[in-house]
Parts: sequence; structure tokens; C-alpha cells
Amino acid sequence: MAIAKVLLTKTVDALGHAGEIVDVSEGYARNYLFPRRLAVEPTPDNVARHTKARAVHETEVEEKRGRALRLRERLADQTLVFLRKAHDDDRLYGSVRAEDIAAWIKAETGEELDPERIELHRPIETAGAHSVLVHLHKDVAVELRVRVDKEGKEA
Repeated sequence: MAIAKVLLTKTVDALGHAGEIVDVSEGYARNYLFPRRLAVEPTPDNVARHTKARAVHETEVEEKRGRALRLRERLADQTLVFLRKAHDDDRLYGSVRAEDIAAWIKAETGEELDPERIELHRPIETAGAHSVLVHLHKDVAVELRVRVDKEGKEA
């Protein structure tokens, strides 16, 4: 298997970010990366052109990390409260899902958050206090306190 060096023009998961020079097999470069314009040959001209793109990408990553740190500070002391109808034994008729938590965060902070970043192995189906881990950035996370209260006369 022959190895080729390529300059990534766009971020490719599990391979690298835009502007990086990486080693891949020649077939992968020729049949996948080059036709989709995900990479080019690392000539001096291409390297110079994509150095700027890499700097822009790094700036964006730092800005996203900064926003994630500020959001973590805002959420760290918060308790998310949801009202749900429940049986007598505290089992909910519905549940609290990652989408509900993401919607609460958007309503409170204005920050859009992908529900996949909320570590909820399965929906919350009982009333009471729960803890949920939210990944705000690749190295920034916050543990949220979630409280589900019974809706209705008993609340």
C-alpha cells in the first residue's frame, strides 16, 4: 500500500482539520479525497493558500471554546425544573428527553445546543432530582441538575 501526503481543504472526521498535511493511502486520496475536493496535493502554492484557512479555523475553534466556557459558567449553578404528569409512584406519563433539556438551555441562554451533546443514556422517566452531563465543546462539559416535579394537585 502506497502512502501519499495530502493537504486537507476541509475538516475530515478521524483524519484531520482544514490546512493540515496528513498521510493517507494513494487510493483513498485518489478515489475519495480529491474527487470530493476534501484535499489537494501539498504543493508550496496550495500550502500557502490553505495556511490562511487553517488560521481561520483555529480562530473559530477558540471562539467556540470561549463561548462554551462562558455557557458552562452560566449553567453550573442552575437547576433545570420540568413539570410532568406522574403516577402515584413517581413514574412519569411522558419523559424528559435530551431535546427537552436542549430546548430549556436555548430558552434560558439563547445558545443552540445539539441534543446529541447531552449525555442521557435514556429519557428521565421518574420524578425527582437527576444529574445530566452536557458536552459543550470537545474538552468543556458541565454537569446539570435536573429536577422533575409532579404537575397537578400534588405539586
